[in-house]
Amino acid sequence: MKKFNIRKVLDGLKEASSSSSSTFSSSSTPSVQVGPQDNHLVQESLLSEHFQLCKTVRHGFPYQPSSMAFDPVQKILAIGTQRGALRLFGRPGVESYCQHESEAAVIQLQFLINEGALVSALADDTVHLWNLRQKRPAILHSLKFSKERITFCHLPFQSKWLYIGTERGNVHIVNVESFMLSGYVIMWNKAIELSSKAHPGPVVHISDNPMDEAKLIIGFESGIVVLWDLKSKKADYRYTYDEAIHSVAWHHEGKQFTCSHSDGTLTIWNVRGQGKPIQTITPHGKQPKDGKKPEPCKPILKVEYKTTRIGEPFLILSGGLSYDTVGRRPCLTVMHGKSTAVLEMDYPIVDFLTLCETPYPNDFQEPYAVVVLLEKDLVVIDLAQNGYPIFENPYPLSIHESPVTCCEYLADCPVDLIPALYSVGSRQKRQGYSKKEWPISGGNWGQGTQSYPEIIITGHADGTVKFWDASAIMLQVLYKLKTAKVFDRNRSKEDKGSTEVSDEDPFAIQLMTWCPESRMLCVAGVSANIIIYRFSKLEVTTEVVQLLEVRMQYELNDMESPEGGSGEQTSAGASPQTSGPPSHPSTSSNNSDGSNMPCLKVRSTQLKQSPGYQVDLVVQLVWVSGEPPHQITSLALNSSYGLVVFGNSNGLAVVDYIQKTIVLNMATVELYGSNDPYQRQPRSPRKSRQPSGGLCDINEGSATSEDRCKSPTSVLLSVCPPRGANPLDHRDNSFSRSRSSSVTSIDKEAKEAIISFQFCETFARKGDSTLSPCLYVGTSLGSVMALAITLPPAGEQRQLQPVILSPTGMLIRLKGSIMQLAFMDSAGSLLPPANDPWFEPNFSVDGEEREKVRKRRPVSVSPSSSQDLNEGQYAVACSEKQAKVLSLPTQTCIYKHSITETSFILRADVVQTSHGVCLACFCANGHIMTLSLPGLRPLMDVNYLPLTDMRIARTFCFTNLGQAMYMCSPTEIQRITYSQDTCENLQEMLGELFTPVETPEAPNRGFFKGLFGGGAQSLDREELFGELAAGRASRSLAQHIPGPGGIEGMKGAASGVVGDLARARIALDERGQKLGELDERTAAMMASADSFSKHAHDMMLKCKDKKWYQF
Repeated sequence: MKKFNIRKVLDGLKEASSSSSSTFSSSSTPSVQVGPQDNHLVQESLLSEHFQLCKTVRHGFPYQPSSMAFDPVQKILAIGTQRGALRLFGRPGVESYCQHESEAAVIQLQFLINEGALVSALADDTVHLWNLRQKRPAILHSLKFSKERITFCHLPFQSKWLYIGTERGNVHIVNVESFMLSGYVIMWNKAIELSSKAHPGPVVHISDNPMDEAKLIIGFESGIVVLWDLKSKKADYRYTYDEAIHSVAWHHEGKQFTCSHSDGTLTIWNVRGQGKPIQTITPHGKQPKDGKKPEPCKPILKVEYKTTRIGEPFLILSGGLSYDTVGRRPCLTVMHGKSTAVLEMDYPIVDFLTLCETPYPNDFQEPYAVVVLLEKDLVVIDLAQNGYPIFENPYPLSIHESPVTCCEYLADCPVDLIPALYSVGSRQKRQGYSKKEWPISGGNWGQGTQSYPEIIITGHADGTVKFWDASAIMLQVLYKLKTAKVFDRNRSKEDKGSTEVSDEDPFAIQLMTWCPESRMLCVAGVSANIIIYRFSKLEVTTEVVQLLEVRMQYELNDMESPEGGSGEQTSAGASPQTSGPPSHPSTSSNNSDGSNMPCLKVRSTQLKQSPGYQVDLVVQLVWVSGEPPHQITSLALNSSYGLVVFGNSNGLAVVDYIQKTIVLNMATVELYGSNDPYQRQPRSPRKSRQPSGGLCDINEGSATSEDRCKSPTSVLLSVCPPRGANPLDHRDNSFSRSRSSSVTSIDKEAKEAIISFQFCETFARKGDSTLSPCLYVGTSLGSVMALAITLPPAGEQRQLQPVILSPTGMLIRLKGSIMQLAFMDSAGSLLPPANDPWFEPNFSVDGEEREKVRKRRPVSVSPSSSQDLNEGQYAVACSEKQAKVLSLPTQTCIYKHSITETSFILRADVVQTSHGVCLACFCANGHIMTLSLPGLRPLMDVNYLPLTDMRIARTFCFTNLGQAMYMCSPTEIQRITYSQDTCENLQEMLGELFTPVETPEAPNRGFFKGLFGGGAQSLDREELFGELAAGRASRSLAQHIPGPGGIEGMKGAASGVVGDLARARIALDERGQKLGELDERTAAMMASADSFSKHAHDMMLKCKDKKWYQF
């Protein structure tokens, strides 16, 4: 038997599922094998044409942001990241994501204000021009500098000339229309001349005088600032300060400017006054009484100086705190008149921008808000209200509030779900936000017709679960559930030993299962705990949180010897404790009572539960003999049967959450009955031994008091012993007799974890003629097994009679872990598990009325619930390597397909598309595939992701109607579609970033200013920087690269109904272009013909009178 540990390499997500995925060294099978078909002909409607893969939209906070820009007329915000991504935000619901191919960090962004274009400067010394007038922005031009490194860019309002400062201290000028360099260059040595003997350092700031475009301020890192006259090509003034400069800001009248420095000071300078600054401020420095210089502070990284018509100007700065404020959070300081407000931020500040009423730099700015870009958040502060409150952020930027550990995605869910979650979630909103509208309000929503409701659920490291409305390619948080409330947070000293399993985030969510119809939710945490929640619209106070404790160590074999205990005490399957998180070595200690303890302590005080999800039952796996419980690898819930089932690397347990009892606790080996394919026999003759303290006879079952944890701190339920004993007797009769008492040891190679579950109304045994409730189980060694469920009658009997589960043995084996199980009827329609409708659990109705609700439950909710008894079913099983389809009740394999030989599947889902049912798979090598069902015909195979990391593996999920999602970074969700229909309609669904808006009128110069030459001086930059005046730049300095955003880019962007018109227009443009070229060619040919005819005529005249001997 070959053994691969590939899962361990990739996956820390399901610790115990990192157990070995064994593949059997059987000969490789043909791709699709159709077994004996007894009328297994289902007319499959799915075709390859129904599938196409494309990214739809990216949600969440831009990961590792590095720069920001705002268009004050279009009201669009752009954020660049350290990985070369570009995120554009308009009004809530209007978002766009683009990526620079080089993935270099975006160091600066500049909008061409109200032009629908954006310039980005990257750390790899490229400058790009983006066209924002199409729904998916594209690059029109790029310029790659080869000899100099870009440090700063400046594009004046309504100018087409971009100033680029470099590390060498030079300033180059680029025409943003043609993206060609001008021959006009401001060299550093000309700028500083003899004012400094040393190199002034990189350019850290460039801006033109608001009142005179011909005057340019250039700030060098060393502390030198130069006022450069563009026309006379020389420096008018130089300003020198002995501290490094970080930023410069103009007063709107162009007579003063402010610099921020590395010692925490601000210097204010008069333009005409050289020498010393007119004022030096240390905003956070302690002023000594004896007139000495204040103590140095941290650098002020950025300053903005904004004026108002009425009242004092605003000085806004980041950084500058004194060095003795250890542990103080990053701050934004707003100085307005004599008042100074210090606004603390949760994360370091990357950049900030002041939003003003006018785009003109030479007018009173009238600032109304500050956008602060933090490392992990975006904050907008209202400057117009007292106390500077923040605006409520309408974007879904809080996905990463705590790291995401798992996700679920549900498309086409019940229509009443989103309103129900919204109504309980709206009560959780914080107060104290600004009353004004969100200021980033540009763009228009898409015109999409996709109307089905979609929900994304995210589980987090701090134990929170968030529900998101993901309908129509938008994302909005609906409701937040804090699961950690169930537990005591202050663990006592003696519990410290139990933190080994997951010390970092003991409440982290590992698995979630959800029944949308009944609104039942079940979550499993990393500390081997399971919480079952019911949804209620009423507030309730729970006196005691109900708790069940389970021991899932069935036998603790010594590490050295393969033998277990004596045959009498281990009729249960044995399981050596080898996989799972690092733990103590297994020992045969006799202190099992003392060391049986849960990893987390359930709170013993009363719990007030708000409307929404309220805890119904907590199930905990406990330590046994110094061994921590293995993490839960699989989880399923069925609201119709009232059961939750979970498994780990030892076995599985089934909980009846209606009666609050454990109805089954069984080792994986036990599920096989006598047909264990691995023949787990002892390797040496059995030695008689004393039972070790850690052994647990599985036939006691967890419902009996002996098997529960003896910890005095736990709140235990009084479970009626006779009720709990019945199912165990039944199980004993069903298969334990056939187990040989000597089969107690498992080969350590064949450690078998439970990986997947599926509830269904199906044929429990081979040859059955009636449908009955069943639970199918898939293991890490590729086995699929079934358990028949016997439910008591509905009503009062369901509260009293036990639920009985009896294993019916193994059905089939596949290569690798079983990832997904599903059922289809004979017509090829998907059979969902039975479910109950939702009812209000806290409603004070009498028992009869509640039972009426319960009796309404459908036996099985499926497209063909009136299935004839003689009609068969199909069971679909998909493992890490292959998929098989069984015909039921004959249990014969009728279809088989090897999905991957060299890689393995990370996620597989059986999904309903608009054209039929298919199996969607995501492979570790980045391929996304779909197969038809039940025939397993390959329909799509796309190499989507070249590199798959653990986060993608842990969070990838498919859902119905061709939708899928994954966490592409710690802060962002990427949604994709594999449906041709959605791809075609995507263009219409996406929002418009650019909307035609009138540019505001320029400020009035006034009569006297016009008369005496005041007011803004304009500059004909074309005359200065154009090719005629300045000549061409050196070709070796920068290379122009045309982008794909021209006609080619527009082709890709155009699709859908709007696209047809666009395509027609593009076709006409192309035709016009070609006709124009043809005209030019014809004209050139005619000119050439004329020239030839003229030459011929001249030749003829020349030679006309000559005799032959004169030639």
